[in-house]
Amino acid sequence: MEINTKLFISVICTSFFTFQLLFYFVSYWFSAKVSPGFNSLSFEKKIEWNSRVVSTCHSLVVGIFGLYIFLFDEPTKTDPLWGGPSLANVNIAIASGYLISDLSILILYWKVIGDKFFIIHHCASLYAYYLVLKNGVLVYVGNYRLLAELSSPFVNQRWFFEALKYPKFSKAIVINGILMTVVFFIVRIASMLPHYGFMYSVYGTEPYKRLGVLIQLSWVISCVVLDVMNVMWMIKISKGCIKVISHIKQEKAKNSLQNGKLD
Repeated sequence: MEINTKLFISVICTSFFTFQLLFYFVSYWFSAKVSPGFNSLSFEKKIEWNSRVVSTCHSLVVGIFGLYIFLFDEPTKTDPLWGGPSLANVNIAIASGYLISDLSILILYWKVIGDKFFIIHHCASLYAYYLVLKNGVLVYVGNYRLLAELSSPFVNQRWFFEALKYPKFSKAIVINGILMTVVFFIVRIASMLPHYGFMYSVYGTEPYKRLGVLIQLSWVISCVVLDVMNVMWMIKISKGCIKVISHIKQEKAKNSLQNGKLD
């Protein structure tokens, strides 16, 4: 398969500089316009705010683009392991540019937003996407994994609400929290079964053997590393969701009891 290296490098560089521009300039201006509370945030909060604005933009782009590719891109669907050049390569290159951009921001502002799990996540993802773009293999799998980004806007929105000091059990936070839990489970946890089922189904086939040991091991290891973190995050999110639901039930019970006494 012919690998269009120049195209991928161009997309990665464009993606990198676009997300850098969003972080350092656009987010400051846009956030101040749409959220008056942004200006009252501390410097540290503004850094994380801008980082999450960029994260949301990236997630919407690659997530929606990835969903379209997953449903309609014939080259990757026809041959999931060795599918020819497709839109999925471009989507993976966009994601790679973002990951490099975010890594640089994490390192530069380590004391403010540094997180070792994000470093592991980004490095594992970048390594996997490097192999995909360099060798022109597993493009279908790479794009499928990008569907996980559809949960990030809800995770980031939860942080925005907290930064703006919304009441913990306000309607907006509760609705977003439930959506976050459901979407996170669908795209990061439930999606594991089809992925590993597909991995098992192609194991030992001729196209799989042609991948070589390095790519075979990298496919398994990088996905396991990312999925272990997804499970950890899912447990944390679920605990928070259960607390919110329990609080709502207690409030309803309390209100019913008060109404009963009034009657």
